[in-house]
Amino acid sequence: MVENGQAERGAKQRLDRWLCFSRAVKSRTLAQKLIESGAVRINSERTVATDHKVGAGDVLTLTLHSQLKVWRVLDAGERRGPAAAAATLYEDLSPPPLPREAGLEPHAAREPGSGRPTKKERRETDRLQEGEG
Repeated sequence: MVENGQAERGAKQRLDRWLCFSRAVKSRTLAQKLIESGAVRINSERTVATDHKVGAGDVLTLTLHSQLKVWRVLDAGERRGPAAAAATLYEDLSPPPLPREAGLEPHAAREPGSGRPTKKERRETDRLQEGEG
C-alpha cells in the first residue's frame, strides 16, 4: 500500500526505475537501454522487459562498464536520492576483480628520463612488434 508517496517495505518496483534509484545508471532511459541490450539478469534469468518487477530478495546480475555486478535487492526505492541512500537498496555480492598479472611490461620499455625515442629506435621497435626480428 502506498501512502503519501511512500513505498511500502517489501513492495515490487519496475526494474528500470529501481536501477535508476539505485544509481546503477544515470537515468531511466539509460536503464531501459541497458535492460533491452540483455545486460541484466534477474535470479539468473535474462530479461529484456524494462517493466519487470523486482523486490526484496531478487538477485540482479549486471554488466556495467565491462564489470560484473551482482546485487541482492533489499528494498524498492522511493526516489533517486543521494548515493548513501541508494547504497541501502542493495547488497553487493560481486566477485572481487581479477588480479592483474605481475611483471607485465610495455612492449618497448624505456629507462625513465631517457626522453622520446629517436627515429631509429622507433623503427627498431616497429620491427620487433611486427616480428621481423
